[in-house]
Amino acid sequence: MYSFIRFIVFTGCLFYISATATAQEFKKFEYLDVFQLEYAGDPQIAPNGEQIVYRRTGFDIMKDRSAGNLWILNSDGSNHRKLTTREGNESNARWSPSGDRIAFVSSTDEGSEIYVYWVRSGAIAKLSQLENSPSNLQWSPDGSAIAFSMKVNSAAPVIAKMPSKPKGAKWAESPRITDRLKHEADGAGYLTPGFSHIFTIPSEGGSPRQLTSGDFNHGGNLSWSPDGRYIYFSANRNEDWEYDFRNSEVYAIHTTNGTIKALTEQSGPDANPMVSPDGNYIAYTGYADKVQTYQVWELHVMDASGNNKRTITTGFDRSVGNPVWAENSKGLYFTYDDKGQTKIAYISLKGEVTDIVSNMGGTTLGRPYASGSFSLSEAGEIAYTLSRPDRPADVALVEKGSDFKVLTQLNEDILGHRTLGAMEEIWYKSSVDGRDIQGWIVYPPNYDKQKTYPLLVENHGGPILNYGDRFSTEIQLYAAAGYVVFYPNPRGSTSYGEEFGNLLYNNYPGEDYNDVMDGVDELINKGITEEGKLFVTGGSAGGIMTAWIIGKNNRFNAAVVAKPVMNWISKTLVADNYYGYADSRYPGQPWENFETYWKFSPISLVGNVETPTMVMVGMDDLRTPPSEAKQLYHALKLRKIETVLVEIPEASHGIAARPSNLITKVAHTLAWFEKYK
Repeated sequence: MYSFIRFIVFTGCLFYISATATAQEFKKFEYLDVFQLEYAGDPQIAPNGEQIVYRRTGFDIMKDRSAGNLWILNSDGSNHRKLTTREGNESNARWSPSGDRIAFVSSTDEGSEIYVYWVRSGAIAKLSQLENSPSNLQWSPDGSAIAFSMKVNSAAPVIAKMPSKPKGAKWAESPRITDRLKHEADGAGYLTPGFSHIFTIPSEGGSPRQLTSGDFNHGGNLSWSPDGRYIYFSANRNEDWEYDFRNSEVYAIHTTNGTIKALTEQSGPDANPMVSPDGNYIAYTGYADKVQTYQVWELHVMDASGNNKRTITTGFDRSVGNPVWAENSKGLYFTYDDKGQTKIAYISLKGEVTDIVSNMGGTTLGRPYASGSFSLSEAGEIAYTLSRPDRPADVALVEKGSDFKVLTQLNEDILGHRTLGAMEEIWYKSSVDGRDIQGWIVYPPNYDKQKTYPLLVENHGGPILNYGDRFSTEIQLYAAAGYVVFYPNPRGSTSYGEEFGNLLYNNYPGEDYNDVMDGVDELINKGITEEGKLFVTGGSAGGIMTAWIIGKNNRFNAAVVAKPVMNWISKTLVADNYYGYADSRYPGQPWENFETYWKFSPISLVGNVETPTMVMVGMDDLRTPPSEAKQLYHALKLRKIETVLVEIPEASHGIAARPSNLITKVAHTLAWFEKYK
């Protein structure tokens, strides 16, 4: 076995506060500090590279919600100011091709609308009055129009004609009727009937014009041809699109006559089309669907006509995201996750990859997941969201041949006066097959190497996701409470290639359990913790793993199983994504393969559980519904195992969406563990 430490120090910017006498003067990270945090998102650099506009998100302690406004600063970090005087939510800022205007979306009392800001004068105009919220704003090459996507409502089906009620009678509301495969979504609830379509609107005001039609959803990234005649987009316009849900193609629509042409045809997702500046090529991401648990997204290029398709990331073995053409049309910039880090890289049309930075992210504050975005100026300067273990996202800039510069310090006013837990990266060997497994340790503030500490294992969700060396409010709060926090990326995690991510195909939960426990044993062998001081938690897929762990062993003092799947048979048919599991997770549907679905259900192990267990779930969770959590709680009550059920009101699957619910989750987890120290 082997391990090593990688502490991250940033020259000329913020760095870890060491456990010295000076650090003793600072407080530990506290619950209410969560409301004081801010983060930068969607940084958009001007075409000439002189200014950057970004979304600055914070939290309203009185309304218990996040709110984001647009801010702008010069590329040297000076003249940092709010873009407008508006206080409503603002997002989706996009520079005009000449850099004289910024289009953005902002909320109003009636809904969200498209606005334009004139950079020189500071004037603002509302362009639209729309049925629903617009997204995916994209200027035409000549700056005369803005393309966007928007849902167009349609009528719900009517089954029966009801008799008229007497005047003044108070009857029950009419039934809600649906005949759609996907009719609800976690966090959004019931989806009103309708389809997403592509529109254009004059950039000086006027009426929006709908380009697409039909009972199909169109959208995602929109890309204009240099002559403005076509807009390229991805959609699934196949006749059986509802059931062929993993498939999509790249299309071109003529902006004058509305004719649509499909440019791709492979079975699988083709998405994120981006036209080269010279108009000769279209880049897009996708893969030929092998119907398995995980596949890497590849970067493809074709001629603008749709001919001469080729994959330029052959052999790269990492998922490619957010492709953006270089101004000379000779290559593209893109993002990818590699061993728990999110990188920005450049690739030539010959497939030669050059890494630029390896620290993009910082926009998921709850847990340390991959996130973030970037934009590119005409000269190749890159504005991006910088991820660090001790800070949420700031705006950073990197120029050709130079190191990155941090332009904002959004949290220095609060985190500059807190002692945070220091982070260590650890690698160890799997006892199953000798694979290298990566994880991270966060130590309590003022950690003393001469002591052994209680260990809190935090299992990530997905399971096809990854943790990394990124800031996390939840993990910092656990560390501040005196725990060494260990969070691993067991097999099935992304950022290690397709074969590693697909090890859970028809085998989940499987040897990912061993990978987690091997990490625990490694920390015990290193003297960081010891038996009798072990605690375990996790949410979603992390909740599945936690329930699986306590069904497999009784080594942990206590567990908190958050928003789990306990029974794959029941979950698969009641969750909002119920249609997406057959064959990609397990062979067939539950009624066709009862034994396999049951075999991998944590509830099948509940007879072995002796660990005191808190079960937690959001009451509005549609992804892992409360009925799943109740199965574990009720089974443990029947077995007279120490247990408690915590149901969080106004919380969907993303419990941490509201700051108070994030605090509720952490506070209850720590309170439960304190009982069994």
